[in-house]
Amino acid sequence: MKFTRTRTLTAVSAVALLGLAACNSEPATPETDAMEPAATDMTTPAADGTIVTVAQGNSDFSTLVSAVQAADLVETLNGPGPFTVFAPTNAAFDKIPAETRTSLMEPAQKEDLSGILTYHVVPGRVDAAALTQQIEQGGGSATLTTVQGGTLTATVVDGTVTLTDAAGNTSKVVMTDVAASNGVIHAIDTVVMPN
Repeated sequence: MKFTRTRTLTAVSAVALLGLAACNSEPATPETDAMEPAATDMTTPAADGTIVTVAQGNSDFSTLVSAVQAADLVETLNGPGPFTVFAPTNAAFDKIPAETRTSLMEPAQKEDLSGILTYHVVPGRVDAAALTQQIEQGGGSATLTTVQGGTLTATVVDGTVTLTDAAGNTSKVVMTDVAASNGVIHAIDTVVMPN
């Protein structure tokens, strides 16, 4: 099994780094040969930059960065972690109706926006190899508890890791293992939504 990688995306998702500063323990990350390394023909963010810094340096994540700023989560996401972020790209945010995106950026919606963003963050550092191993050990699926408190279900569909949210909607992982000093980022093609 392997994650599909889109060579035009650099996974940077400050998107869900929200309440992660509260997570200070790093679970063991087992290694497995089942995963290929992240694409190497892209500019890979330096591991000494935080998830927020990595996201700010990539124009494909400008919507995510704006959302993190609107939710007042920058400081939190710059915290020590470690975090695993399933980061929606700009194209993922574009699937949400424009009026909904605009509404979520309003100060009155800060709590809702924060909940959505933290739903994309899992405590600890779960790289592609560890996630694949969890799926295999789970008999074909792994349940991930997010910082927001909800769960995502990870499976492999047609060779691609797919996340299913609380409403049954799916998102594909399009790039894996983008290193940051406070965690790891996996880019996804659709925004996942909590209940």
